[in-house]
Amino acid sequence: MAHPCRPDHDLKGIVQRWGGSDGNRNRGGSVIRTTFDQLYDGQHTGRYRWDQLFKTEKTHFGTLLEINLRREFDDIIEDGEVLDYRIAGHEVDCKYSQTDGGWMIPPEAFGQILLVVTASDALGTWSLGFVRASPEHLRSSRNRDGKTQLNPAGRAAVAWVARDAALPPNVLLSLSEDQLQRIFAPTSGQKRVNELLRTATNRRIGRNTIATVAQQDDFMKRVRSNGGARSHLAAEGIIIPGGDYASHRQIASKLGAAVPQPGEVVSVRVVPAQAGATQSVLLDGNNWRLARDDEPATQPAPRLPETRRKSQP
Repeated sequence: MAHPCRPDHDLKGIVQRWGGSDGNRNRGGSVIRTTFDQLYDGQHTGRYRWDQLFKTEKTHFGTLLEINLRREFDDIIEDGEVLDYRIAGHEVDCKYSQTDGGWMIPPEAFGQILLVVTASDALGTWSLGFVRASPEHLRSSRNRDGKTQLNPAGRAAVAWVARDAALPPNVLLSLSEDQLQRIFAPTSGQKRVNELLRTATNRRIGRNTIATVAQQDDFMKRVRSNGGARSHLAAEGIIIPGGDYASHRQIASKLGAAVPQPGEVVSVRVVPAQAGATQSVLLDGNNWRLARDDEPATQPAPRLPETRRKSQP
């Protein structure tokens, strides 16, 4: 245990180790996105919001997150002997709270290092940091199980690895009620996916959102060509680059559109552009640019490059 008047070198070492493993914070955000989506189970339930979960499911988030972090960060996390984890040779207890600062700390973690996490899918943010549960950082009150929380000094002492960082998007939360009703109204999973990609243009759309809307086992087939959304929406001038392919990400970037990340797609409406135009891309032998909102499609969308082999992220 670190002396209250001395630097906590153990804590500093853990923070540096974590930061070295997730310097761009993509891994941490991806784990939290996955955990939300696991609880929603949209493919089978159609749910996509925190307030659609049962109370018992909400309380399970922390356990799922602990498991998912352990799996993702197995390069730096080992199983703890007393607490949840062992990082850089030190016992660490993993604590999640939907409320920032609401982490409940058990007696066995007093004096130990805590990994504290909070996230809001509605706000699209997450935070992860480390703090030592030393006496000067804990409230004096205890509940029946002897648990307590960080006091103001403890919350201020958290060494944040990520603070209000952006979550991978849950695009359904950004749509209006009218748009959502249009998307979910059709009885056909293919028609629902078509409407999603027609409505939520120029936005990153993850696999779990596609699964939630399609509610079918072969949900990604509803996006592809040969009968999927790429075929159905081509007449409307819509192309759908996929983030698993470098060529598709380059197309989105050249168009000045949202660039899909691995596991995501972006649907955009395009129209012919003059040769050499800025923010344009050559497809099917012609130049194309993003269509304005009030600009009708004048030609069917071009075909995207073949994507037989996935690229590295």
